[in-house]
Amino acid sequence: MRPLLLLAATALASAPLAAQTFSTARVAQDIKTLSSDAYEGRGPATPGETKTVAYLVQQLKAAGVQPGGEVIDGKRQYTQRVPLLQSSWSADPVVTLQGTSGGARLTQGTDIAVRAPLTGASQLRLDNAPLVFAGYGVQAPERQWDDFKGQDLRGKILVVFINDPDFDGPIGDGGPDFGGKAMTYYGRWTYKYEQAAKLGAAGVIIVHEDAPASYGWNTVKNSNTNTMFDVVRQNPGGSHPAMESWVTSATASKIFASAGMTLAEAKAMARRRDFKPVELPMRLSVTGNAAARTITSYNVVGLLPGTKRPDETVIYSAHWDHLGVGLPDANGDNIYNGALDNATGTAHVLEQARWFAKGPRTARSLVFLFVTAEEKGLLGSEYYVSNPLYPLSKTAGVLNTDGGAIYGPARDFSMSGSAKLGLLDMLVAEGAKQKRTYSPDEKVEAGYFFRSDHFPFAKRGVPAVSWRGGIDLVNGGKARGLALNEDYTVKRYHQPDDEYSPSWDLSGLAQDAQLLHNVGRDLANSTAWPNWSDDSEFRAARDASAGDRGAAAPATTTAGERG
Repeated sequence: MRPLLLLAATALASAPLAAQTFSTARVAQDIKTLSSDAYEGRGPATPGETKTVAYLVQQLKAAGVQPGGEVIDGKRQYTQRVPLLQSSWSADPVVTLQGTSGGARLTQGTDIAVRAPLTGASQLRLDNAPLVFAGYGVQAPERQWDDFKGQDLRGKILVVFINDPDFDGPIGDGGPDFGGKAMTYYGRWTYKYEQAAKLGAAGVIIVHEDAPASYGWNTVKNSNTNTMFDVVRQNPGGSHPAMESWVTSATASKIFASAGMTLAEAKAMARRRDFKPVELPMRLSVTGNAAARTITSYNVVGLLPGTKRPDETVIYSAHWDHLGVGLPDANGDNIYNGALDNATGTAHVLEQARWFAKGPRTARSLVFLFVTAEEKGLLGSEYYVSNPLYPLSKTAGVLNTDGGAIYGPARDFSMSGSAKLGLLDMLVAEGAKQKRTYSPDEKVEAGYFFRSDHFPFAKRGVPAVSWRGGIDLVNGGKARGLALNEDYTVKRYHQPDDEYSPSWDLSGLAQDAQLLHNVGRDLANSTAWPNWSDDSEFRAARDASAGDRGAAAPATTTAGERG
């Protein structure tokens, strides 16, 4: 690890505090430990979770960070219990399609990925359910868009495209679109399932394509054929249809061919505002048995109380979980180690906790939040914001890390999505001190803003960002950065090959950590309350809680908010 330490010291020569206190070697050891085979991919409710939670708690204790979790029997813990519905197939479900020219069986993981039911049911039984092509599965009145047109879709299976209707270009009828390449929440698969449940549909088949999904079929297969989780709901059927699934574009082409359409023709139809659902001359049957139960997973929480305003908080967050053990790859490896995703982010937040614990206490409290079940739909962070340990109205900001810089220092930095908020202004100002510039999200069409643990906070109005290291690498520039990111997405993202490598250059992670440390420290020592831009959908929720912060701490207006 000595070469990495030397690189880190060189990259941060202008910031001696970071070189002295941020240990690249220690972070590397955290990553190697958390992503080792012994931790079995850190799946929730597995021995891997037990080891991960124990490791994080032990490290926080050793650093002198106080427990920041829930209070049990009058004693504050390092954890917050997160009750989850767990569902897994007893065996691969049997799925068949029946058309006018005969039937065909679809193979789980190859042709289709059917998620274990999250309705609480122990069986999935659909017999000759009708298929209905429902465009993009979007109902957006403010955009004058309705893919359902009031049709009765109860008991039917909806076939829908991923992403937004304008992903492939402007809609072209003069009406409001969905922001072009920038994915809205309507484009996310979670929305499409939720909307289908509201309409009483029996199921959803999402048509996978690499570009609009922003990942390949392997990612879909690996994320949707293993154990599923959800928060415990009073009415799970109100959020989940009985069958939630994806199909390959090749399988979708066969489905559309039954109605005399090509995939391209179906997509062209769906991109029209006057689109109406189309009954397809096919029926689907599915049979599967599942083991469903309620389990308890854990968020891990550390606390450094503030000296002046301890009821006000700044949160550093990262998700500790990954996919656990799943389907084997071509080499027979079935452990999804999740080294970059997200042992790196977990190690970074852990090191921030150590770093702050060694320094002077801040005026506001610092919370180090390691959440569970991000890979299952941001469930740990969703549970936290629904059951906050510290008032959301007095949470000044959330700095989330989902993935760390492993290719060396960069001339720029970014965040997930294109939201405008005061926290971004602070990041830009601090980045300038490192002679780094802010680069907008290169892939807004991927919907990363909705795919990380800052999002549940944002929905409640809390200023929150998910940090992304730079693409314009000091060694190799933007071309190398983009090529390395694409290589990771194709070959390792949500695959067993996401493993730690001694060839990683963690000096970029040290560079990022310095910037995030300074922003969090300054915010925690200030009386400022960053906010969202005036036109943000999250502004109203934040403004509604202004009274909790008091007249002495008004919401600040920044250049980013005016923008």
